Amino acid sequence: MIVERPSSYNWAYSEDIPGSRCGPEDGPWPRSYQVLDEKELWRELRILARPQSMHFDAEGKYKADSINFQPSPTTKTQDRYVVTQLEVHGRLWAFTGVFDGHLGDVTVEHVAHHLPIIVRDFLREASEATHKGNYNPSDISELFTKAIVAFDDAIAHDVLDLFGGSVDKLDEYTDADIRSIINDQHRGGENWRKARLCMYGTTALVSLVDPDRKDLWIANLGDCQAFMVSPGKDSKEWKVETLTTSHNGDNDAELERVRKEHPHEPECIVDRRVLGALAPTRCFGDIPFKQPPSFTRRILYNLFPGFHNTSPWEEFLVRNQTPPYITAEPEITHRRLDATDDDKVSTFSSPANFARTLFKSKSSQPPNRPRFLVLASDGFADLCDGEGQKRIIEAWAKGMESRDPPESVTDAEPWSRQDNMALRLLRRAVGGDDRFGVSKVLTLDMEAAWIDDTSIVVQTL
Repeated sequence: MIVERPSSYNWAYSEDIPGSRCGPEDGPWPRSYQVLDEKELWRELRILARPQSMHFDAEGKYKADSINFQPSPTTKTQDRYVVTQLEVHGRLWAFTGVFDGHLGDVTVEHVAHHLPIIVRDFLREASEATHKGNYNPSDISELFTKAIVAFDDAIAHDVLDLFGGSVDKLDEYTDADIRSIINDQHRGGENWRKARLCMYGTTALVSLVDPDRKDLWIANLGDCQAFMVSPGKDSKEWKVETLTTSHNGDNDAELERVRKEHPHEPECIVDRRVLGALAPTRCFGDIPFKQPPSFTRRILYNLFPGFHNTSPWEEFLVRNQTPPYITAEPEITHRRLDATDDDKVSTFSSPANFARTLFKSKSSQPPNRPRFLVLASDGFADLCDGEGQKRIIEAWAKGMESRDPPESVTDAEPWSRQDNMALRLLRRAVGGDDRFGVSKVLTLDMEAAWIDDTSIVVQTL
């Protein structure tokens, strides 16, 4: 007996769906999805992406909108974002960021919560010039790097300090001693929480804007991406610039950097992964790639609940000879926001060494046409794989100026306090005005997550 499905349902094939997780292993195909009308589409997008907005000024000219999207409502996303202001001696710095956790959400939650606090404290402790606006931008770049590296160093050393401060001291403890120290859940769990942070990792892409909105700094660890969206010379055109490079196995320069740091270890990179296991080359956490194998075997293997099966970890630990293999040293990009002649973009591989300096000609910016900073996790790139991120962002920017295209019509007036730029960009990435395409992404009949988590922050500059 053939049962007819309601007319509001349709069928989707794997090749119809954006994102890299969709494949034959997700079968059987085709799968059903519900066809939504425009009001239902926006309602479902808001439920799944949970858009948020924060205004940096009373007039509402400077703001940041954000979303965290996973179309599987039963799956907890491992992405995080942050939009906040850092109070430094009575002045407010804008701080935004996206974070893409892996293996679990423990470390990404920790980093997203504490990193703004760490950066704020470093700014407060800097010289008087920092909070009076007389700083050298390169000094802020160096401070930004120091804050990030120090924060990451503390993840492992907070645990090692429980055992004399170094891996070498672990020989003085039995496994029973170690288990007793780190599995202290019955005593509040402080040591247990510190140890758990070492098991997971996260990429990070964060931005900092000074109180006078003269300067922008981007700090990048991993494969999230930042874009500057500026009005073009033509009043209807937009220029989209990529401000970051990816720190993962797709970047030959990053792989070569790791190889040079471990010249006699051919297996430091295997199948374009660090030690054959990890795709990102720069991250917070991921301590098994930054400490000798004894850290993992003696401490993390004794953590409860911890590793149920250690064999996957042993596959890369046997290659771990001269750690660290990944780094938390970010790539820092600085951009002048108040330049009148040329915009200067400085990118640093380390505080003391310019990797490159780029001079971009600045077009005259028409009045009332803002610039945007887009921060996005790699899930956004996955969604844009067919059309490309730059084309989708450019189309989104054009749509932001018009109320006519369906992808720019929400239940909020454009540019109003209720409007959300990140939600509009997400809509454009998952199909734009193709109502059937967007419906497939939002309502596909899948039992678990089937595309990468996606976080987006859009900030006006």
